[in-house]
Amino acid sequence: MRLYKRQRLVLLTVLLLLVGGAASLVLAAMGESIAYFASPSEIAERHVEPGRRLRVGGLVVPGSIQRGGDGEVRFRLTDTKSEVPVAYKGLLPDLFREGQGIVAQGSIDAGGTFAADEVLAKHDERYMPKEVADALKAQGVWNEGDVTTAKGEGR
Repeated sequence: MRLYKRQRLVLLTVLLLLVGGAASLVLAAMGESIAYFASPSEIAERHVEPGRRLRVGGLVVPGSIQRGGDGEVRFRLTDTKSEVPVAYKGLLPDLFREGQGIVAQGSIDAGGTFAADEVLAKHDERYMPKEVADALKAQGVWNEGDVTTAKGEGR
C-alpha cells in the first residue's frame, strides 16, 4: 500500500509542476503583449519608464502635426494639462487630424518621445476612446455631452 501512495504523490507533484510551468509560460507571453494606458500627464510626470509598452491617449494638439519625407509623422498629444511628443511611421487613419481624440500604442524612448507603432482615431464626431474620456474627466476638462465610448457607453 505504501508504494501506491508514493506513486500517487509523485504523479501529483509532476502534474502540479507541469501545470505551473504551462501557466507561467502563458503569463509570460501575455505580459509581453499587454499595453497599459497612460495619459500625457502621467508620462510628463515620469510615472512611465522608457521602453515599457503602453497606450497613450489624448487630443492631437492643433498646429503640431509635422510630416517627414520618409513617411514619418510627428505630433503632440494632450490631455489639456500636459503634452507628449509622438513619432509615428506608417499610414495614419483617414480621420486623423488636429483636435482629434486618438489612442496610440508603442513605447517611450529615452528622450521622452512616444514612439508609436499603431495610431487609432475615432470613427465619428460623437466617439471618444474610453481611456481618453476617462483621462480628460480626471483632469476636470471633460465636456459632458452625448458622446459614445469604445464600449458603446453613453458619456
